Amino acid sequence: MHFMGLRNKQIVVVGLGRSGVATSRFLVNQGARVTVTDRAPAETLKASAGALDGLGIQLKLGGHDAGDFETADLVVLSPGVPHTLPILEPAWANGTPVIGEMELAAGYITEPILAVTGTNGKTTTTELVGNMLRNSGKNVFVGGNIGTPLIVYADGAHERADVVVAEVSSFQLDTTIDFRPDTAVMLNITDDHLDRYPTFSAYANSKWRIFEKQRPTDAAVLNAMDATVAAMIKKWTPMARHRLFSDQVIMNGAQILKDKILLFDAGRQTGSFALDKTGLIGPHNRENVAAACLAAREQGATDAGIQQAIDEFQGLSHRLETVGRVRGVRFVNDSKATNVNAVKRALECFDRPVVLIMGGQNKKGDFTQLKSQVRRQVKTLVAMGEARDEIVTALAGDPEKGIIEAGSMEEAVEKAFGAAMAGETVLLSPACASFDMFDNYAHRGNWFREVVERLG
Repeated sequence: MHFMGLRNKQIVVVGLGRSGVATSRFLVNQGARVTVTDRAPAETLKASAGALDGLGIQLKLGGHDAGDFETADLVVLSPGVPHTLPILEPAWANGTPVIGEMELAAGYITEPILAVTGTNGKTTTTELVGNMLRNSGKNVFVGGNIGTPLIVYADGAHERADVVVAEVSSFQLDTTIDFRPDTAVMLNITDDHLDRYPTFSAYANSKWRIFEKQRPTDAAVLNAMDATVAAMIKKWTPMARHRLFSDQVIMNGAQILKDKILLFDAGRQTGSFALDKTGLIGPHNRENVAAACLAAREQGATDAGIQQAIDEFQGLSHRLETVGRVRGVRFVNDSKATNVNAVKRALECFDRPVVLIMGGQNKKGDFTQLKSQVRRQVKTLVAMGEARDEIVTALAGDPEKGIIEAGSMEEAVEKAFGAAMAGETVLLSPACASFDMFDNYAHRGNWFREVVERLG
C-alpha cells in the first residue's frame, strides 16, 4: 500500500513499543501529523516517550480516545496490537485504512523482500537465510518480527540491501493490504495463539495472507509434510511458483534426508547440502534448513554460501540450547517452545528419555496431544506455573516416573536435577507463554540458565 501523500495527513499510531517509536519517527520524516496512543500508563512508557521528544508528536497514554480514530486519515497498529480492538470502530466506520507497521514499511521498500512465516521455526529460518545470502556476497537486512522493525529500514536508517529478509507473524499479516514478498516461506501451521483467534481455521487463514498478493513470477516455499499447509494449498493455491520441501521425492523443491538436503528442478537434482556439521538438531530443524536453502536460492545465494551457513549455524538462544552440564546431566533451554507442537518437536530430538519441565501461562493449548510422546520419551515431568494443574490433569499417568509439581523455576530445576541420572537430559520446553512469572520467553530462558549455573 503506497501512501505517497503522507505529508500533513493525520495519522494515529497504536502501541508505543519499539515498533511504535520507529513508525512514529518514519511518519514525522514523511511530514505527517502524528498521534501515538497506548493504554499503558505514562510512567511505564517513559523511555519510549522520551525517544520521541522534540518531534512534535502528540502522546495519548493510559488509554485510547475514540475521537482520535474519528479524525484519522490512517491508523497504524504495532505488531502486538489486535486488529479487532473495538476502539478502532470509528476508523472502520469512516473507511479509514487500518494497517500494520509492516504494511506501511513494505510500501516504501523497493528491494526484493523474502518473508518467512509459520508457527514454529521462523527465527531460525530467517537468520539462516540471512547468513546464506551474506555468505554469497549479498548485502542483507534481516528484521521484521525479530530484531529491527522493517519500518527502520524503510526510513533509510540502514545501508541499502540487495535483499530484505523479514520474519513475519500472523498478527502482522492480519494488518496487510498490499504486502507482496518476492519469496514467501510457509514453514508449518499448528495450534498457537488460539487465545487471540476465534478458531484454528481463522489462524491458518491469517498465515496464508502472506501469499495473497504474490504473482506467478514470485516464489512460494511450502512445507508439503504439514497437513494444514497441504490442505491450504488445495483450498487457496498460491499464484506464485511452488517450491515444496518434503522427506519424500519431490519434483520442484527440496528432499530432506537424514544427513543432507537435495534440491530438484523439474525432477532433476540441482543441489546437495550436507548436514553433518550443523549445530541445529532434530527433524524440525532439517525442515527449517530445507526451507532456507530453497528461499535463499530464489534470491541468488550460491551453493558455497548456503553450505557455509549450514555448517556454521549453532542454533539460537532459547531454542534447544544446551546451557550447561552438571554431574553428567545435560540441561537444554527450549524456552521459546510456547505451544504444544513446539514441545512435540523438541522431544523428537532426543533418543533417550528426558526429564521435562513444562508450564506457564496456557494459550488454550491442548496438553493431551502430548500423551503418547510423553509416555514414550519422558521419564519424569515437572509441572510449574499457572498451567500446572491443567498439565497434571492432562498427562497424569503418562511419564514413566510420574509428575512433580514446582512453585518456581528454582524448585523446578532442583527437582528435575534430582530426577535425572548422569547421561540424561533435563529439558525446559514449557508449551506455554511465560507471562505468569516472567517478562517474556527470553527472561524465562535466562533465569533457567542462571539456576542451572548455580547447581554446578
